[in-house]
Amino acid sequence: MSSLWTPSGEHRVEPDADAAQVTHQNPVDATGDPDDLDEAEAQVEALRRQLAEAPAESVLANHCYGLFELGAVYLSSDPPLLVQARLAIDAFGLLVEGLGDRLGEAAGPLRDALAQIRLGFVLVVAARRAAGADGSE
Repeated sequence: MSSLWTPSGEHRVEPDADAAQVTHQNPVDATGDPDDLDEAEAQVEALRRQLAEAPAESVLANHCYGLFELGAVYLSSDPPLLVQARLAIDAFGLLVEGLGDRLGEAAGPLRDALAQIRLGFVLVVAARRAAGADGSE
């Protein structure tokens, strides 16, 4: 189960088997009703206001955790997607190490998470090499 952070809080997201088949449509095209477009624009504006009220360090910390999760997903794939994992982990590291304490109270836990995912990467590469698989993919 995944979660999605929004300025109004964290929401659990259930995997949807049909998600790959979803296509994005203009609300007017989908319903033929221009009022739906006005409603969608109002919702977007409300979300923008909520986001503007959220502290930047909270929003950035959420993105950092998203990069951590992305790296973990790639590492746990079968076979592990090491090039993709490295990119996500490197991006995570750039934010955490580059911003440091500017991330507020999340800085410490983010540094710990970065050390954890980096160690996980090294262990996965070592395990693949020990098993005779090329660890460079």
